[in-house]
Amino acid sequence: MGIYYEKLIRPVFFRRDPEHAHEQAVAALRRLAAVRPLCRILESMTQLSPAMARPIEVFGLKFPNAVGLGAGFDKNAQAWPALAALGFGHVEVGTITALAQPGNPRPRVFRYPAHEAVINRMGFNNDGAEAIARRFAHLPKPGQRRIPIGINLGKSKVTAIEDAPQDYIKSFSLLADHADYVALNVSSPNTPNLRQLQDESRLRELLAAVTGANRERASQPGKARVPVLLKIAPDLTWPQIDAVLGVIAEYGLDGIIATNTTLARPGFFETVNEAGGLSGAPLRRRSTEIINYISRATRGRLPIIGVGGIVDAASAGEKIDAGATLVQIYTGMIYRGPFFAADLARALRDRHG
Repeated sequence: MGIYYEKLIRPVFFRRDPEHAHEQAVAALRRLAAVRPLCRILESMTQLSPAMARPIEVFGLKFPNAVGLGAGFDKNAQAWPALAALGFGHVEVGTITALAQPGNPRPRVFRYPAHEAVINRMGFNNDGAEAIARRFAHLPKPGQRRIPIGINLGKSKVTAIEDAPQDYIKSFSLLADHADYVALNVSSPNTPNLRQLQDESRLRELLAAVTGANRERASQPGKARVPVLLKIAPDLTWPQIDAVLGVIAEYGLDGIIATNTTLARPGFFETVNEAGGLSGAPLRRRSTEIINYISRATRGRLPIIGVGGIVDAASAGEKIDAGATLVQIYTGMIYRGPFFAADLARALRDRHG
């Protein structure tokens, strides 16, 4: 399927504005989700057969394969009911903020096909936690879904950095009941000051607040603790990563997502004058280095979701070899097509047995 997409379908999509093409893809998946028999047929074709499948158990959850869709595609939790049909083993929706917000001015997404890369400065455009919680209320709950769903939370743009913990707690309180796991995004480069939340003191305040809210939630009848992960930037130094890992250990987080987009501009991108986070193939090496560093620093005890520069089976496999338990894609799907996850899941299953 990949070759047909690249030769026939991608050229048509790439003549369109990147964000418009993205919106059309989400709309198509919403329509697909409404036709459940078709979803099940596609799922039987894309998901690993029971004979081949070896589910991955991590964070107390069971994933049918190692390949997930990273945050940023399904910002408003509209497309995920159809994404198991494309072969994904999990989906992370969002980033969702406590307050609805439009994001940054358009244009804010830029493709670089020769480099299999994207620069985006979307700015957490989303409908807000309350509206998205209402949307989830009418959809299958955790434990009833085809694949696990992570909910990625970020800071509202208008919220002062000092008030960030309360902002995240508001979103957490509204959405935790709908999440198989929650990811705290403190690493997008497109919300002013957000990355300051990776500083040790601010991160400690945030994680103390969220883990406290998680414990309080779990004390309520019929509710359980939800796994919480942290998503970090690829632009941290090794000492900064050490500090982050120390805080994660202190508050008992379930895992880490490495990494978000980068502000670095390697090679060709030195001359590109577009603000925002760079993703895709140029991020491959740095994200793998960070995964390997975290795995060694934690002696493999901290589960890692590896993200960044996965454009083929080799780049996915090296993330697993570096210490990731699961991987996520997004930019790679833009260049390889909607069934890229299914292809990767099969390749990783064959590669790692």
